[in-house]
Parts: sequence; C-alpha cells; structure tokens
Amino acid sequence: MPRPLLAAVIALAMPAAALAHHGWSSYDAEKVIKVTAPLQSLNWGNPHGTAKVTYQKRTWDVILAPVARMEARGLSKAMLAPDKKVTLEGYPRRDGTPEMRIERVTAGGKTVELR
Repeated sequence: MPRPLLAAVIALAMPAAALAHHGWSSYDAEKVIKVTAPLQSLNWGNPHGTAKVTYQKRTWDVILAPVARMEARGLSKAMLAPDKKVTLEGYPRRDGTPEMRIERVTAGGKTVELR
C-alpha cells in the first residue's frame, strides 16, 4: 500500500476523541476556579476522565486526569459519585467555553493533585 494511502487509512481509523483532544494552552492558568458541588455526571475513562458540574448557573464540562493517574494518587470513581459533594480547583478555557481543566480535587476529606 502506498504511504499516503496508508497514512490516510490510519488517520481515518483514529478515534474521534483523539482527533478532538485539546491542548492545555487553551486554558487560562491565571484564572483559578474553585467549585464545591456534587458532579452531575462522571465518565471514568480514557484518555482522561470527564464530568459535568453546575458553576455560575451554567453546566460546565470538567476535564480530569487519566484514570490510572487518579487511581495511583488515591482518587477513586466512588469518591466522585454524582451524589457526593466535591471541591474542584482548576482553570477555565480561554475562549469562554464553559469547560475547566482540573488541577486538584478534594473529596471525602482527601485532596488529590491531578497534574
């Protein structure tokens, strides 16, 4: 198979999530957000966990760390269950999209650094 065709096949076979993945430069590290609330939903998956939380009367997408990192640092899926109040600290997207990259989570009396 010619290389350009092989490259095209590989690119088309990549999961959409990998193609849509965002870089950390899209977040404003000068503006720290701290939210204490229960999560509305949680996706405990890769390439990183995600969740939703209400902040300033809007639903925000929450970008967490990879599952293996969270678990290695002592954060479990059960600690982030939607019915449990957690504190999230992180940074908003620069473009105003209601999305935040989380640096630290406090749940069940334990604070976990994600980065």
